[in-house]
Amino acid sequence: MKDKPDVMPAEPESEDQQTADKGTGFLSVVHSVLAAGLGVQSSKNRARDFQQGRAVHFIVGGVLGTVLFVIAIVVFVNVIIRTA
Repeated sequence: MKDKPDVMPAEPESEDQQTADKGTGFLSVVHSVLAAGLGVQSSKNRARDFQQGRAVHFIVGGVLGTVLFVIAIVVFVNVIIRTA
């Protein structure tokens, strides 16, 4: 007879566990910053960001997003003024 190992087979990880292992990558930070800027951030994503994200990533993302938004507004207004 063969001895059976006492090791139980691994259960597949849940989607929440897989997401928790990934952390927050670049695209996750960009998505979170854009969603938060528009005011449509989901509770699930916000909780993930607070638990696994680094504050400095979101601060830098927010500052860059704000700067890009202001530049886009200035360019848009200048184009409208020139064509008027």
